[in-house]
Amino acid sequence: MKKECIVIKFGTATLTHSNGELDISKIQKLSEQVCILSKEYNIILVSSGAVGTGKVFLKTYSGKINERKAAAAIGNPILINAYSQFFQKNNLQVAQCLFERKHFSNRKEFLQLRDTIETIWEHSIIPIANENDVVSDLELKFSDNDELATLLAISFNAKKLLIGSSVNGLMNNKKEYVSEVKEINADIMSWVNTEKTTHGLGGMTSKLTYTKLAVSMGIETIIFNASEENGIIKASKNETGTTFHPKMKTIKAGLRWIGAGGLAIGKIKIDDGAFNALKNRKSLLAVGLIKIKTPFEKGEVIEIINEKNELVAFAKAKINASEIDFTQKSVEVAHANEIVIL
Repeated sequence: MKKECIVIKFGTATLTHSNGELDISKIQKLSEQVCILSKEYNIILVSSGAVGTGKVFLKTYSGKINERKAAAAIGNPILINAYSQFFQKNNLQVAQCLFERKHFSNRKEFLQLRDTIETIWEHSIIPIANENDVVSDLELKFSDNDELATLLAISFNAKKLLIGSSVNGLMNNKKEYVSEVKEINADIMSWVNTEKTTHGLGGMTSKLTYTKLAVSMGIETIIFNASEENGIIKASKNETGTTFHPKMKTIKAGLRWIGAGGLAIGKIKIDDGAFNALKNRKSLLAVGLIKIKTPFEKGEVIEIINEKNELVAFAKAKINASEIDFTQKSVEVAHANEIVIL
């Protein structure tokens, strides 16, 4: 019987000391738990920490993009070596997998990505994913590893996405941690402190943004404290952290690719009437368009934003942007079967 997939993401703060150096004891504990889960699930481990590890070797590090790339190049082999030594103690091998956003937006590369990971799993090897920082274009980078983990979870139809953090989950406006969230709405987002962590790129806002995408694609997501004793094991059983319930149980492979369109080529703005139609599983017609913000070609993935400039859906374009005539209101821009509502 084929194992189900779980994607586990660790943030920088959960892997390092306050000065950015790797905390080997933390990596050992996390690795041991992942090894236990790998007996039951196919695991993809998304690990931050490469930049934080590598930057200590750059004497004048100031956070510039080229310095971040250099720090990642230095830190990645150190990070992978640390994981490798602990996984090997449990008779498991790890594989370093470096990704770029184009791997998710190009259908051919997306399928190659999937086949490679599945081959790694067939040999009981744990893929450790990170962005290919050295060559990633500044404008095409993942916003952070929360995004990469989410796109991988969608790509492999993961049963769960576990986001390991330095906090115990989502805290409400009364400063109380909540155990579950059924829907991420404006009220939930208002609870969030917008400050980012000291070492990482993203904070809770980033986690909730990509959690909303994951649950819209049918993936249960848990944000938990990775430093808690047996935190990963507990999170996999919904015994710790905050559980975000998925909107649906199954989704077609083609829609998963659209939802995992890490690099949406185009962007359009629609009115509230059009958005209500989409929520009722109707196609997107030109009559509902307010503006084409970024041009696109037929077959490319596009972002759809509402009147408040909020990202509300992804879709596969049925027509070139240049062919859209706003006077021909019944022209179909995207078919209902190729639209993913967030």
